[in-house]
Amino acid sequence: MTYLNRRTALAGLGAMFLPSVTLAGDEEHRMVVTKTPSCGCCTAWAEIARAEGFAVEIVENADYVGTKRAHGVPDDLWSCHSTRVGGYVVEGHVPIEAVRRLLAERPDVAGIAVPGMPAGSPGMGDDPTARFDVLSFGGAAEAGEVFYKAGE
Repeated sequence: MTYLNRRTALAGLGAMFLPSVTLAGDEEHRMVVTKTPSCGCCTAWAEIARAEGFAVEIVENADYVGTKRAHGVPDDLWSCHSTRVGGYVVEGHVPIEAVRRLLAERPDVAGIAVPGMPAGSPGMGDDPTARFDVLSFGGAAEAGEVFYKAGE
């Protein structure tokens, strides 16, 4: 048996007897935020997500329209950044509480969105009393269906 074969065999034995260190929920807490290079409010939203325990990767892409199309976000729901997390798309300044609800409930939707850039939303002033709707889209979601009401 060569050194490489022995090493591979030992690695296989270790995998059989050592507990796994990967937690089931880890992938659901990994976010990929795609934003334009100059957007500061997107970075602020990503920092809020990090502070709330999410692992955040920021991808800068100057192709705003291409990003929205690639993520399947309907035109009327566009905001400044798009995020992939747990198999869903999160568009814009969505409160982290709504993201957590999405990941816990796992509805048959493509994602959730806060269209535009509402004042007081996370990354846009962070006012917990700001009132705005988080809409779901794709899958079984009806057009304009409210998933979460912020500020209530």
